[in-house]
Order: sequence, then structure tokens, then C-alpha cells
Amino acid sequence: MLSYKYINKLFNNKIVILIVVILVIRALLNYSVPLMDKTEARYAEIARIMNETKNWITPQIDYGIPFWGKPPISSWMSAVSIYLFGENEFFLRLPYFFLSIILFFLTLKYSKPKNKLITGLILLTLPQFFLHLGVVSTDLFLTFGISLAFLSFWEFLNKKNRPSIYFFYLGLAIGILSKGPIAIILVIPPILIWMFWFSFDLRYILIKDFLYGLFLFALVSIPWFIIAEKNSPGFLDYFLIGEHFKRFFDSNWIGDKYGFPKQQPVGTIWVFLFLFTMPWGIIIFKNLLKKFKKIIKNKWEFYLLLWITWTPIFFTTSSSLIHPYVLPVMPAIALLVGGFWDNVKYKNFYIIFSSGIIITVFILYIFGFQKKIFLNNTDKFLIAKVDSNEPLFSLNEKSYSSQFYSQGSIKVLNVKQFESLQKTRGDFFIIINNKDFKDLKNTENLYLIESNEKKGLYKTLIN
Repeated sequence: MLSYKYINKLFNNKIVILIVVILVIRALLNYSVPLMDKTEARYAEIARIMNETKNWITPQIDYGIPFWGKPPISSWMSAVSIYLFGENEFFLRLPYFFLSIILFFLTLKYSKPKNKLITGLILLTLPQFFLHLGVVSTDLFLTFGISLAFLSFWEFLNKKNRPSIYFFYLGLAIGILSKGPIAIILVIPPILIWMFWFSFDLRYILIKDFLYGLFLFALVSIPWFIIAEKNSPGFLDYFLIGEHFKRFFDSNWIGDKYGFPKQQPVGTIWVFLFLFTMPWGIIIFKNLLKKFKKIIKNKWEFYLLLWITWTPIFFTTSSSLIHPYVLPVMPAIALLVGGFWDNVKYKNFYIIFSSGIIITVFILYIFGFQKKIFLNNTDKFLIAKVDSNEPLFSLNEKSYSSQFYSQGSIKVLNVKQFESLQKTRGDFFIIINNKDFKDLKNTENLYLIESNEKKGLYKTLIN
């Protein structure tokens, strides 16, 4: 058992205190921040419908409308959490928060023994990782699967731990069930490059390990895809061809059923990597300039460097991307910076700067400085003003947050349907975008109940 002196010494450590504070801050944000449109609210609504309908095979973006965009592992976890605890933002985000903690300790396992705590703090204060300490999306599960694969394969190769090869295949399977074959694309090439660079003897990878591993991978990952295609014909073509090829090469892909244009200049992925790893990425950049030749001769450091750089290299030519694409490299960045830590100058600056930003943002949040961001990107506060006994509609389109917070009761009306309904009945609520409101002809009987900078909630009454 841990002695009282050890525990007391541990919690007198300033790094431990910062780690605890950051985790508490993120947990409080997970509890209080509403679900944001489009991504987080979309996956929350998919999980809500999954729990309600008990259809665990085909994710649905609306009742009876299948969601072919991503595999279901993250939706399964959120739906289970809803089933156990209820439809609350905190509980929806709970699986992702727990998975982040598991990934935190997995990263610590492979850090330098004397630098474990600082490696953990680096990981938590990497902007991209902190943002995903509870966000309802597929990216964290992909990151966990990729990290498990990389770290397990390293242990298999360098610590002669044969059972770890099965965790490698399990990691790939988790990645596949998170976002699809991209998991393999982001893991296998850097590992092969590393093995070639160090002239690794492939005979060490026994046929038995390889076949058993492939069997485990297939057993975990393939059955759902087969059943999903059977239950929803057309899924595999859309997911494998559309999501993985057409989306990559064409940011304006017209066949995209769920997304939105993400036109970015070529090479933007490197900008995302730089911005969302500040200030810790500076340490890696400085070390690459000073001792690049030494790093590429060090097996562990070069392994991490390949892990970090392959993802942005792969996405360099793609203009259809968003900043979470760099999330899978965050554990590697924490490990590499943690390895360089002994020779880092101005250590306190990096610690204070990285932790200070998070604490400052939280303080600003408490005092309401970011209120507009939440008001304008979620319909939670509009839905809260609706009388549950009266019908709720949205003009022309509905948001995912309005679907979630109305528990799927909100319906879409076009302008003609809205005008017709105005004549036949009153006492119903409708959400209207400000742009659409300006184009309406008859607005005399529309009473504004609540609004933000993008839309308003109105109640319609017949005079």
C-alpha cells in the first residue's frame, strides 16, 4: 500500500496539483458547457437516438435516417452512458473523459521514469488534447486506438514482449471502429519506415503472431461492417469510397451527406499542428534544429518523430480537413518533449504559460466572457424556453442541438408549410434564422421569445 508520507509528498508536488486542477477544470466544463453545433451535437443526437430506439447496429442521424459517416464505437459508449445515467451533457461526455484518463496513464507508462509527471502535464495542456478531454466525437477513440497500436508495437519490438502484439492489433481494430481504415494508414507506414531505417529483422515477427493478431483484428472490427451493410445497403460504398477517397481529394465533394465544406489551403495541417501544440511544439522544433542527426539515430526518439510527422505529411495535400486531424499525434508529442525535458531551458515558462492559458480561459468562462460563443452555437437556450405541451418547429432546417435538446420532437417546415400552418392553428413555437426571418412576408403574429445573433425562437398566435 502507498504510505502516507509518499501520498503527502506526491500532493505537495506542484506538477501534481496542476494536473488535478486541469482535470477538475475540464470536468466542470464538461458539466456546464452545452452541446455545440455541428459536430458534438450531431454525435450526441446519434447516441440519444441509439439509446431510445435500441438500434445498436445502424447509427441514425434522425429517426429512420442512417448515419453512414463514421463507425459506431464512440456512439455506443455515449449511448451506454445515457442508458446508465441520463441525457445530460456531463454523462454524454463521461466516456471520453475516462478514455482520456486511460490514455494519460498509458502515455505515462512509456515516459522517462523521472519525467512522468511533466509528461502527463504536457499531454493535458496540449491545446488539442485539452479540447478533447470530453468532446463527443470520434477523434478521441481514434487517437486511443492509434496510440495503443504504436505503443504496443514498440513494446513488442524492443522489450521482447510478445503478448503486446495482440494489443497492437486491438488498437488498430478500435481505430477502425472509430473512423475506419484511416487508422491503418496513420499507423503502418511510419512503423515500416522505422523498421527499414534500423534494418529490423522481420523474422522476429513470427507467422503465428501475425496470423493470431490478424484473427483478433478481424474478429473485433469486421463483423459490424458486414451487419451494417446488410441492415443498410449502400453503407460500405459511401463510407469506404466516399468518406475515405472522395472527401480526401475533393473538399467540395457533392456526395457528402452530413458534413460541410472544409476548404483549406494546401499544407494547412502543419498550421494546425503548430497552433494546437503550443507552446510545447517549440521544444521539439528547437531540438530538431540542434540535434536532428542524433534524434534519427535514437530508436525511441525517431519512432516518436515518425508518429508525429506522418499524420501531417499524409494530410498535407488534402484541403478537406479540420484541426482535430492532428489529435492522434498528441501522446507522441508529450512523450518526445518529456524525453527532452532535462535539457529544456526556461522550464517554468513552459509550465506557467501552458497551464496559465487553461486557467485563464476557465476564469473568463466563469465570468461570462465566452457566453456569446455558446449562445450562438447551440439551441439549448432557445429550447429551454419552449413549453413542452406545444409543438416545436424549425424553418427550413433544424440543428443537431435542437434535435437533442427537444428529444427529437422538433420538426422542419418550409415557408409554404409554415404559412399554411399559421392560418390553421396557433400556439406553436418555431425557430427561425435571422436571414430567413427577413424574407418572410407575414410576421405580425410572430412573438419573439428568445434570440441570439443567429436565430430566434418565436411563438405564433392567431389573432
